[in-house]
Amino acid sequence: MKKIPITAAGAEKLKTELHRLKTVERPRIIQAIAEARSHGDLSENAEYHAAKEQQGFIEGRIADFENRLASAQVIDPQTVNADGRVVFGATLDLLDEHSGKEVTYQIVGDYEADLAQGRISISSPIARALIGKEEGDVVEVQVPGGLRTYEILDIRYV
Repeated sequence: MKKIPITAAGAEKLKTELHRLKTVERPRIIQAIAEARSHGDLSENAEYHAAKEQQGFIEGRIADFENRLASAQVIDPQTVNADGRVVFGATLDLLDEHSGKEVTYQIVGDYEADLAQGRISISSPIARALIGKEEGDVVEVQVPGGLRTYEILDIRYV
């Protein structure tokens, strides 16, 4: 099985959501199915069919999260000896030379990427171009919007 990198914080978030699905959502759906069954004829019982559909959805999410955790390679950025280079889990302050704005990104696994939160996937063009670079380096990246140039202002491992 191929291991997929994930930060320690991302793995903890997955575990928390999996626990919630198993201990809160699953019992709630089981109760809803039992209640709908008590209403009689199942063939014309919309509540029953909706609850069974929701149960399938919840069970699918549980299986997905369990698979993600089973294939995860948890990497804690604080324990990585990166020697001042950009690596998986690093948090970067960059200067977008096109717009003149500073942006902050953390390089994370595919499962935990969220651009709105400043977390970019290790497989994204920007992250691939930044890996191995050091503070002060200037990197050109071809993104869907065109060619972007970033200067690495700071690298942190938090």
